[in-house]
Amino acid sequence: MTETAGADTATLARDRHFFEAGRKRILSIDGGGVRGVLALGFLERLEGILAENAGRPVRLCDHFDLIGGTSTGAILATALALGYSAADIRSFYLRLGPLIFRRPYFRLPGWQSVFDAEALRREIVSVVGARTLDSPDLQTGLGVMLKRIDAGSSWILTNNPRAAYWETPTDRSFIGNRRYSLANIVRASTAAPHYFDPQLIEIVEGASPALFVDGGLTPHNDPSLALLLAATLPGYHIGWPLGADRLTIVSIGTGSYRERCSAEDLRRASSVTIALRSLVQQIADNQQLTLTLMSWLGKGGPSWPINSEIGDLSKVEPPFGALFRFLRYDVKLETDWLGDTLGVAVSPRDMARLRRFDDPHAMPLLDDLGRRAAKLQMSAADFAAA
Repeated sequence: MTETAGADTATLARDRHFFEAGRKRILSIDGGGVRGVLALGFLERLEGILAENAGRPVRLCDHFDLIGGTSTGAILATALALGYSAADIRSFYLRLGPLIFRRPYFRLPGWQSVFDAEALRREIVSVVGARTLDSPDLQTGLGVMLKRIDAGSSWILTNNPRAAYWETPTDRSFIGNRRYSLANIVRASTAAPHYFDPQLIEIVEGASPALFVDGGLTPHNDPSLALLLAATLPGYHIGWPLGADRLTIVSIGTGSYRERCSAEDLRRASSVTIALRSLVQQIADNQQLTLTLMSWLGKGGPSWPINSEIGDLSKVEPPFGALFRFLRYDVKLETDWLGDTLGVAVSPRDMARLRRFDDPHAMPLLDDLGRRAAKLQMSAADFAAA
């Protein structure tokens, strides 16, 4: 047990959020590359609503007890946990996209990643600096989703000082999580294979480093379920109580859609193309499963129909009652939905760009869609008791 782990003597803001009694709040942010700018529309609106309700400026790191994200969501979550406002991050993000998603002139397709991972790392360092996961500058709980590919494991890495692997043991069989570079953790969560090189992190001193790739390749591109488990399962040693009056989870998307393709095209496609399409669809399937579970187990927010068979679960309560309040905000990157819901007509060419996570030219339109959807979906009443 470290000096920061006791609830009664907690002096760090992080530990007050983790261990003091009272209603708890989780903020979850999906992965999605440049589509992260869409999520920022919701985050800015959320800050404004909380400030209006409180009658004073409110930082999201002060309101939420655990902020977590995957891939681009990990960048947003870390910056928010460090105390940045959504408006500040938006300015950084609009500058970041064109710098990161710029193809170098000399790359060998199939042998080298498409984009320069070092450029991405430099931009991450410009925000998080040389901090480690135990930095007192993290004003609240932080959760980042990683995929350790050499060990075939999904990591939910948090700054919880009671976590099993927080401290380096006396036999030095591993390096405690608290010592990990925050920049390396965030870079690892964004290391999408083919697009960026994997991130190396030293786990055992003197041994070969572990190899990490994008957290979206875990089941947790939407990390809301993973964050719920981290906050409530006994093994994580946080132990927040469940109940709709005790726990609120706000989940922010980066645009969702169904990846469709014709059977005729697939019959002519290469095996590599089919494999890549299957992987993209698997990520979407994982997100749909998470949304299904979270919508069923929690209640309170806008309805999101799951599919034509299950329908809307917002009014379907589990037999043991709602375990938490669940508020999900997102944009469907589907032509009919954008037209009917937001009144925005999008051409097929622009729709294809919106769905890509590596096209910075789509960022202005994504920014507009996020702001429109946030104004429509989020209300002060959603957060009056949250």
